[in-house]
Amino acid sequence: MLDSVELRKKYLEFFKSKGHAVIPSASLIPENDPTVLFTTAGMQPLVPYLLGQKHPAGKRLTDVQKCIRTGDIDDVGDDTHCTFFEMLGNWSLGDYFKNESIAWSYEFLTSVLGILAEKLAVTVFEGDADCPRDEFSAKRWREMGISPDRIFYLPKANNWWIAGQTGPCGEDTEIFIVDESKPGNSPADDGGRFVEIWNNVFMHFYKHPDGSLTELKQKNVDTGMGLERTLAMLNGYKSVYETDVLKPVADYLRSLTEVKDAAAERAVRIITDHTRTATFILGDPRGVSPSNVDRGYILRRLIRRAVRYARLLGLGADVLTVCADKYIGIYGDFYTELKDNRERIMTELDAETQKFDKTLQQGLKEFEKLLGYIKDNRISGKAAFRLYDTYGFPPEMTVELSAEHGVSVDMEGFERAFNEHQLKSKAGAEQKFKGGLADSGEQTTRLHTATHLLMEALRRELKDPTIMQKGSNITPERLRLDFNFPRPLTAEEIAAVENAVNAVIAAKVDVTCEEMTPEAAHAAGAVGVFGDRYGEIVKVYTIGDYSKEICGGPHAANTSELGKFRIVKEQSSSAGVRRIKAVLE
Repeated sequence: MLDSVELRKKYLEFFKSKGHAVIPSASLIPENDPTVLFTTAGMQPLVPYLLGQKHPAGKRLTDVQKCIRTGDIDDVGDDTHCTFFEMLGNWSLGDYFKNESIAWSYEFLTSVLGILAEKLAVTVFEGDADCPRDEFSAKRWREMGISPDRIFYLPKANNWWIAGQTGPCGEDTEIFIVDESKPGNSPADDGGRFVEIWNNVFMHFYKHPDGSLTELKQKNVDTGMGLERTLAMLNGYKSVYETDVLKPVADYLRSLTEVKDAAAERAVRIITDHTRTATFILGDPRGVSPSNVDRGYILRRLIRRAVRYARLLGLGADVLTVCADKYIGIYGDFYTELKDNRERIMTELDAETQKFDKTLQQGLKEFEKLLGYIKDNRISGKAAFRLYDTYGFPPEMTVELSAEHGVSVDMEGFERAFNEHQLKSKAGAEQKFKGGLADSGEQTTRLHTATHLLMEALRRELKDPTIMQKGSNITPERLRLDFNFPRPLTAEEIAAVENAVNAVIAAKVDVTCEEMTPEAAHAAGAVGVFGDRYGEIVKVYTIGDYSKEICGGPHAANTSELGKFRIVKEQSSSAGVRRIKAVLE
């Protein structure tokens, strides 16, 4: 069995033997990068050097980087997703490129870690107008010993990497360990057969704010291997929660409560994950405190979510500080800042958990009251904001609780109430809530408009006018839409919906906005759940004769701005509710 200490050591020593300098992990709080709240990849702290500046340690670097990603927070609790993770990485800053990068990855996996070649699969970029098909990488993998039927060509949504909105980017080749017991025909499938462990990015482009690409003055290699996933696969574990970095805390929680079912196990995993992330944020040299803005808001959300799940297991909020102390013991020798900042970690975590625990029970009672008199099976934005403002409920928690009761939440109404409150307190201009409050960036705006087209396409192609939005989450990378429907969509139906959306995009239809009363909007045929939550005037966005919907925006001016629409996943969200994730290419 290989543990985390051994894997870090083997990785760093291997690349040191290939002429790489070992550099320390950078802070979780990125410097001079307003596009992200946390360090999400090993390359972020190295952007100036990827652009051509000389790194003091040379052109070949390797490290173990602390990372945080919260875009898939709803998936935490499954076998592989974590909000905090360690990324093993190696870089070439204008030195070697695809040939050596692929050869060394193969050598490390097979010769150092002992993985059989037949257990590996890889993906390469299929090519588009920006960059040609990556035949070089495919050929190199074949030369190393990967069977041609284990090499898959995939599009930009799968095999292109950029951290944030703009910056260095390029095609990548991803490496997977194949779990023969799981279904799936390619790594693009969601059956669990292909588990990604390493991603080699070949950065030779720079993406500008207008979306255009230009060649960098040097070709770079940026790789990232997830430590937890790799440990789980190497040791034959069913989940990352069996690895030595997570198991002690998960087992401790299990020892305190009877874990009878999958829901209880998911709660254990969420507490385990969120407490680890909170410990690292608080213990970071540039650590932040829980608050209602930016990084502090994400930290507060994680802590309060963990407290809620602790309560579901019958545990007190103080269990989080015990978990944090265990993490300091697990990681403190490698990440010494955790030991150095132990007092701060424990004090801040204890204060936040106790503060929230006092209001949680009363807030839950208020939520139960809400369920008794809501309209149209939907919690108003004002009510959701009251839970947030008075009882400290992050809006995402209200959405989660509502989903458990088959109820939706008017998040656009919440955004309006929140913004009104922030304007009154003169602090509303700089709020950034990833996946929560609206981001009006260019790509997010396009995806927002595409969501309207998707909703109408679903109603038309599935021939069901009762389909309504049950939830929406838009990031700069993708849109996610929940809607009422009793069964999975067929492949033919998914294709029909895609084609319908793309047809409207190709038609270059103007998107117009009118302000009117809710009654006038209803009479005009606008889609929306009508009620007093909208106020006296609403915005109605019309896309030609295809879609008319009440919405707070933002939106593109013409559908031609959207590009190509593609559905990447269709799955169940809850009983009677389906979820679609889609991208614009």
